[in-house]
Amino acid sequence: MSEDFNMSMRKFLKQVGVTSQQAIEEAMRNAGDTAGRSFEAKVVLTIDGLDLAHVVTGKIEGQS
Repeated sequence: MSEDFNMSMRKFLKQVGVTSQQAIEEAMRNAGDTAGRSFEAKVVLTIDGLDLAHVVTGKIEGQS
């Protein structure tokens, strides 16, 4: 793969990671005390023009 492709992909993935973390942290703060709870999380990545539907699932543990 070309260097331009790698850089654009890394930039996109960094943006996804940073903005997703910020959104999760804000939602957890707004939820109040979530200690002892876990939350199912799912991210769906699609790219227009490509036959791509990538799903990542996991759990996020609550906090007090």
